[in-house]
Amino acid sequence: MSKVHVFNAGPCILPEAAIDNAIAALKDFKGTGVSVLSISHRTKEWEETMNECRSLWKELLHIPDTHEVVFLGGGASLQFLYVAMNFLEKKAAYLDTGVWAHKALKEAQGIGDAYAIACSKDKNYTYIPKGFEIPSDIDYLHITTNNTIYGTEIHEDLDVPCPLIADMSSDIMSRPVDVSKYDLIYGGSQKNVGPAGVIFAIIRKDALGRVTRYIPTMLDYRTHVDKESMFNTPPVFAIYVMNETLKWVKSIGGVEAIYEINKKKAQLLYDEIDRNSMFIGTAEKEDRSLMNVCFVMAPGKEDLQDEFMAFAKSRNMVGIKGHRSVGGFRASIYNACPIEDVQALVDCMKEFEDLKK
Repeated sequence: MSKVHVFNAGPCILPEAAIDNAIAALKDFKGTGVSVLSISHRTKEWEETMNECRSLWKELLHIPDTHEVVFLGGGASLQFLYVAMNFLEKKAAYLDTGVWAHKALKEAQGIGDAYAIACSKDKNYTYIPKGFEIPSDIDYLHITTNNTIYGTEIHEDLDVPCPLIADMSSDIMSRPVDVSKYDLIYGGSQKNVGPAGVIFAIIRKDALGRVTRYIPTMLDYRTHVDKESMFNTPPVFAIYVMNETLKWVKSIGGVEAIYEINKKKAQLLYDEIDRNSMFIGTAEKEDRSLMNVCFVMAPGKEDLQDEFMAFAKSRNMVGIKGHRSVGGFRASIYNACPIEDVQALVDCMKEFEDLKK
């Protein structure tokens, strides 16, 4: 079978080493004779894996001792509620940069006083707002660092006069992050660091316990910090694959090395979009995402969209259809997407242009 080039927005493509090791562990986890799907989370073998995964997070992102890492189920959308339950006391501000940022805001508004401090909906979320005033008396500012649907990204850690919380579901581990600037970083694993089924949360420990409301046990981050992510049965298999994925990240030089690779992949594809007469990028150039490259047919070429989609499919391109809410095309080039696949997409775009000249 010829090679398939996978650009799905999620679940993401995973490193071959992580997949191969997971296949082996499905049959025998660490020589126990038990499948990783059946292993007890109370065995020493599993506790070793959980500790290794947590240690890799801390090593790869240089997480300071002020913060702890926990692994939970429920998806990043449930974290929208966690955030408000644990940090919203009086008032919180949200940077509304896309669908998921807006949903996070809506969830917080069900808990307390939360508002959009700035919003880019006026241009269909194709840019990151800048120059907005951030008051110092809010409980926190919430940002979504990468917007998968619209292809925009906040490329630097913000300096703000208040606690900072970030949903980094789709760009975590893709670039260096100064974790010390955040009270909380959270996200789903299924973009860059593993399969669907587990979320990560990097929490400043002394930021917890400040709200006066009752927090249900399962929604209280302190529960999971105190019990080292094993208050209840964790998503064992998803964490195992996450651990194998992080081992791969470390093996290729860590986050700093993969950041350089990611920049090269994105530049390769954006350069072709800008050069090719058939296509045009949708995000403002200074805010273009390194993870999700969004583009449409150029003006006057719109009637060729379905034809290009079929052409790309014939060249084994998978997952480049844009989100149903915006249309067009989207190539998600997460960490494990090899640059050879990006080159194959670029070649496909060039070939299509040549056919239509």
